[in-house]
Amino acid sequence: MYVIVEINGQQFKAEEGKKLFVHHIKDAEAQQTVEFEKVLLVDNNGSVTVGAPTVDGAKVVAEVVSPLVKGDKVFVFHKRRRKGYRKFNGHRQQFTELTIKQVIA
Repeated sequence: MYVIVEINGQQFKAEEGKKLFVHHIKDAEAQQTVEFEKVLLVDNNGSVTVGAPTVDGAKVVAEVVSPLVKGDKVFVFHKRRRKGYRKFNGHRQQFTELTIKQVIA
């Protein structure tokens, strides 16, 4: 059984016991339980239920493993040839690590 759930504007496939890295949740603390109720699709062993826009009564219960995890560094480099223009920038995205404890559908 799996569900498609929307967390912080992104869609994730969630199954029990799976780890997810979602965009940083501000008020999350380690070992805290969080619930997500924007379930868009439920697949229960081949029986698919699609919400309009969400599935009623379905939710995902997750536990925060680590409230702040930094992603890989991304480098952005801009250059215009023969103009003396060079710009170099770096960025590391912040994530929250979750473990799916229960899928209620």
